[in-house]
Amino acid sequence: MKISRVQFNNFRIYRGNNEVSFFSTDSKNISLIAGKNGFGKTTFLTSLIWAFYGRLMGQVEEKYRKDIKTSGGYENYVASLLNNNVKWEYENDKKVTPSFSVEIELKDILIPSIPCRTVTVKRSFDLKTNEEKLSILIDGLENELTKEVGYEVFINDFILPREIAKFFFFDAEKIVSLAEAKSKSELRSLSRAYSEVLGIKKYEELKNNLEGLLIKLRRRGVKEVEKSKLEELIEQVNNDQKQIEHNREKQESLELQIALLKTKSDNLQEKLIREGNSITVEELKELKNTRDTLKSESKIIKNKLKKLLDIMPFVIAGKKLTDLYNQTVLESTLTSKSTDAELILNELNEFSNKVLKNAKTLFKDAETIKKIEKVLNNSISSTNVERKEIKGKDTKVLLDFNEEQVREFQAIVANIKTSYLSQFNAIVQEEKNNRVLLGRTVNKIKQAEARKGNQIAKEYREEKDRTDFEIFNLTGEKNNLIEKLGGLLVKAATNKKVLSEYEKNFNLVETDKKKFEVTEKLLKKINELIKKIKQEKKYALQKSISLGLRKLMHKENFVFNVRVNINEDIMDIDLLDERGNIIDKDSLSKGEQQLYATALLKALVDESGISFPVFIDSPLQKFDKHHSKNILKEFYPSISEQVVLFPLLEKELSEDEYELLKKNLNTSYLIINNAQGSTFKKVADNKLFQEFKKTSDVHTY
Repeated sequence: MKISRVQFNNFRIYRGNNEVSFFSTDSKNISLIAGKNGFGKTTFLTSLIWAFYGRLMGQVEEKYRKDIKTSGGYENYVASLLNNNVKWEYENDKKVTPSFSVEIELKDILIPSIPCRTVTVKRSFDLKTNEEKLSILIDGLENELTKEVGYEVFINDFILPREIAKFFFFDAEKIVSLAEAKSKSELRSLSRAYSEVLGIKKYEELKNNLEGLLIKLRRRGVKEVEKSKLEELIEQVNNDQKQIEHNREKQESLELQIALLKTKSDNLQEKLIREGNSITVEELKELKNTRDTLKSESKIIKNKLKKLLDIMPFVIAGKKLTDLYNQTVLESTLTSKSTDAELILNELNEFSNKVLKNAKTLFKDAETIKKIEKVLNNSISSTNVERKEIKGKDTKVLLDFNEEQVREFQAIVANIKTSYLSQFNAIVQEEKNNRVLLGRTVNKIKQAEARKGNQIAKEYREEKDRTDFEIFNLTGEKNNLIEKLGGLLVKAATNKKVLSEYEKNFNLVETDKKKFEVTEKLLKKINELIKKIKQEKKYALQKSISLGLRKLMHKENFVFNVRVNINEDIMDIDLLDERGNIIDKDSLSKGEQQLYATALLKALVDESGISFPVFIDSPLQKFDKHHSKNILKEFYPSISEQVVLFPLLEKELSEDEYELLKKNLNTSYLIINNAQGSTFKKVADNKLFQEFKKTSDVHTY
């Protein structure tokens, strides 16, 4: 399926009739629609989504749901799509027709049992009558099939289901939301879209229908006495479901309100910054506390530094310190040896006296005792000579440190040689950081106190405080709803189980027994089939994402593997490193997140088997040159049979990158803008940048 033509009439920035034609071929499947910021690239995507889905466009993308709510409802939102100049003319001249439309012509579309060359979808809105119209023509004519099934259903069933449209019309900068999804509601929402894309949803719907049929058959056998109890249980289960849905709707509504208020708070913060005062009273107090803490830390740091500076003279001494250290070692050694010799001599004298005393009792021979005494005296004399030699050595005692002083000095030298330098540098850096932070904090306090009298800043600050307080209250309300939802889910599961057990007591009507048995067998097979399909799709998706990432990323083996987890109605995707550890997607850069989301989109489109054009706004917004080259060569030419890119020239698409696209490039348009609005200018492939440079001074609408 391809889009051959899109025609705008007074849609937003496109005043009057503006048409774009596409002629994609198998070898040349890329079209470019380029223009400056504000010229209408994003409006082009909005027009397609509105033309196909109308008031259901909020189900395609969260952005549209927020826009519709902010506008005060779909009617107000759709009225805002009318070209501003036309709206102004209508307000001043009621003869002007205040209507707009978008018409899309598709070709190569397959509709079962209906051969056709083209299908034309046209949606229009008249501000005067407040009426929206949708028409679908097959080969230029109305068809009974489209009327019978309904236009909205026809688009959803035969062209593109709205649940998966986000994967075919997307802002490449914003698809990082796929990588950022964490909450169960976000994952559940994505899982529904995955199921639709991967073709699982139709089997799950069949399963639900069969389960409904089983319940219906079983309930036919209920007796009159059991009927009231059954109705009571059914009503209970239905009420549980309604409460759960109501709770989730309130949560979604609160999330939207919180998001809008956060945007408002951010805008007020910017205004405060522009006024030179973005600090609240609480923040000013916090800054003063920070200042006092930093001052206390400064004193502690300076004391540490003083202790190290006390040792600095030793460091400066250099070689003299080494000489001093050697002298302490020498004196310590000599003192130690002299003391040791003295001790040995004393011990020998004591030993000699004891031996002689004992010898006199053992030997009566005086000659023998004299010999023993002589040997002992010679040994003592020898030791005494050594002691005198040590004492007599030519060594001047310059320091005469005691043992404790020697240890202290040697510890200082060891510290200087090992960790002193690193300690000194660390403390100097710590003191510098502290000084810088203290200076900044003091300046902020001065600026805040200097502008206390700024009335505008005061009003902005008060409004921001009210907004932040409202955000706090709504967040608390949402958290309460989340807690209540847990209880509701438990209660619903219990009541459902009670109902199921109660229904098992009913005796089936004879004519329904066979139907029940056949339905049960079918349901069993469907469950097995769904399980099998999910596993097949799981592995296919894992492989496809992994291959996509390896092609697109320049970090080799950064993402070693991909794991798809399927748990009931939630599908989540893990990125794994070489050790099998999960890579936190928050740790990825915005460019890497966009690469992951891009690889996921390609995998989903490939696995879906759905033939539909892919429209990409901001195609290279977050990519560096290397990744841009991979995207242009590997991704965009292969994602679909027809690809339409909306780049910002020279920023998102350079001339060198444009050259990489040329072999796949089919059609190029430049959006030209003047005071009346935007129009499309078709340009030759080699003239795009040349024509773009001519419009560098064009007035922005």
